[in-house]
Amino acid sequence: MFRISGIDHSLRGGVFQSIGNELTPSAKYDFKFKDYAPWVFRELREDCFHLDPADYLLSLTVQYILSELGSPGKSGSFFYFSRDYRYIIKTIRHAEHKFLRSILKRYHAHVRANPHTLLSRFYGLHRVKLPRGRKIHFVIMNNLFPAHKDIHESYDLKGSTVGRIYPEERARENPRAVLKDLNWIDRRKELDLGPEKRALLTEQLRRDAEFLKELHVMDYSLLVGIHNMRRGNRDNVRRNTLRVFSPPDVHVPPHPYAHGGYMHRRRAATAANTAAVERPHVVRRAVHRNANANLKSVCDGILPEEDTGDRQHVLFSQDEGGLRATDEQNEPLDTVYYLGIIDILTPYGVVKRVEHLWKGMSADRVRLTVLCL
Repeated sequence: MFRISGIDHSLRGGVFQSIGNELTPSAKYDFKFKDYAPWVFRELREDCFHLDPADYLLSLTVQYILSELGSPGKSGSFFYFSRDYRYIIKTIRHAEHKFLRSILKRYHAHVRANPHTLLSRFYGLHRVKLPRGRKIHFVIMNNLFPAHKDIHESYDLKGSTVGRIYPEERARENPRAVLKDLNWIDRRKELDLGPEKRALLTEQLRRDAEFLKELHVMDYSLLVGIHNMRRGNRDNVRRNTLRVFSPPDVHVPPHPYAHGGYMHRRRAATAANTAAVERPHVVRRAVHRNANANLKSVCDGILPEEDTGDRQHVLFSQDEGGLRATDEQNEPLDTVYYLGIIDILTPYGVVKRVEHLWKGMSADRVRLTVLCL
């Protein structure tokens, strides 16, 4: 246990029973939920990341969430989005869970010292234990890509060329694929940033990279999302890449005063699913309008059509929720970049050392030489 600004690094949890009550939904089986370092993450959310506590809670507790098609990825993790597309729920391995807890104090200090950090923003660390003993660890993170803008190209860049290519023939069939370093090089892509933004971005990347070096983390990536302002949102990307996920129907004991109200609400919620995928900001407005009376004082605002939420506090996400391209005279161009450093929970241990050695021996040395030239 450690303390940050007088706050205990501890955990809390609870048992959720199958009957359910006014605070927790019913389920087929009992399960246990554990919340790690709740006060530390609360300070991160509210003081460092400027999240409204009621807004955060309501975004994650609506009945339906959104799932990205194609999960899980190479890591085996599953990704889900909150219904308003603002937060990511990501399952992680037990080793990643332990590593995050071990670096939490230093992560907290780095975020406080670097309010415009590009590192993944961790909002909560949790564990669910299922009836038969399986434990699922997951984190709540920021969604780097905004709800109100289509992402026309995305790249996962590690600064390596060994095995770092997504087949172009598959990319033509799947234009929403996350491309890699060699795709970036072969397509002659570059970040179009004028002197001012280029200097700011380079300095923040240097600070974040130095921090990860101190933690012995080496498997991280720079995720780059590109929005073409001329194309706008006419491609309707979210409809093609997201689907609504809902737990299977479970038996819910009728409330004595319900009189069929539950089934009516269930049908109404189901009918609204498609609209939720296409227009997440509509859901956010609805959540605010229907907030509990005790939360009304902090939730009665109406969000704008193009809500950027906490992004307005970060230097690299103040332009349409991202960083707008500029020319050498610092004049704006018709591209918006969404940038962030992801996959920061893998230390450079024995497994990664063996992987690095294997790739070094099996790499296409000719290809690497040409790229260096």
